[in-house]
Amino acid sequence: MAHTHNPRKRFGQNFLKAQNVIDDIIASLQIKPGEHWVEIGPGLGALTALLLNEGIRLDIIELDRDLVVLLKKQFKHQNQLQIHSADALKFDFSALADDNEKLRITGNLPYNISTPLMFHLIDNALCIHDMHFMLQKEVVDRICAAPGSKKYGRLSVMMQFYCAPEFLFDVPPQSFEPAPEVMSAIVRLVPHARPPVQVNDITKLNRVVTEAFSQRRKTLRNSLKKLISEESIAALAINPALRAENISLNDFAKLSNLL
Repeated sequence: MAHTHNPRKRFGQNFLKAQNVIDDIIASLQIKPGEHWVEIGPGLGALTALLLNEGIRLDIIELDRDLVVLLKKQFKHQNQLQIHSADALKFDFSALADDNEKLRITGNLPYNISTPLMFHLIDNALCIHDMHFMLQKEVVDRICAAPGSKKYGRLSVMMQFYCAPEFLFDVPPQSFEPAPEVMSAIVRLVPHARPPVQVNDITKLNRVVTEAFSQRRKTLRNSLKKLISEESIAALAINPALRAENISLNDFAKLSNLL
């Protein structure tokens, strides 16, 4: 890399350095020339350079102003690139999209903001074709978990309501500088064209799911007793003696529609 930059802990910076992993990411993205891509947290531009080689339009969003300066120098001759010095959590992604084409989004997300950032992107889902993210493996496992799994929780239910998730591959700590203390993984998220279940009020779905998982060891009759009676739960053909981790997205939708 032509430029040096000391990773900053407050920005959650771990720069991807393993070329084989970078190549695997590019291969998994299934890029077509002319597409409009957005990269969140480009770091030192390791993935950025290969993305631009694919003949796409690219917007990159970087919070660290010192990195923005380095990236502008590194890619000053790239006409297909727009660099945004901005906080991705506050960025209006819909402003980048046009009526003819949805955005494809990728990034090595800082682990300390990955969940709120994904929900922020979901708010812009109408303009997004798909998303490919490097996340802490534990988070990817939770997003992709099915009912009955100990990893199945609020994040699983809510993300699967909005997107079809797919685990792609693991990324070991030594792929980064500095090496994080945890395993990472790549996940693909494809926003649903229409929700997989009928939900009358998304706020109520979120409330039911949050309450149900707030004390995982409790049964539904106990965790939801402030919201829904045991008799009402049973009337939906849902066993009130089950725990939240055994309840499908479809059943959570039924419970929320009852409120």
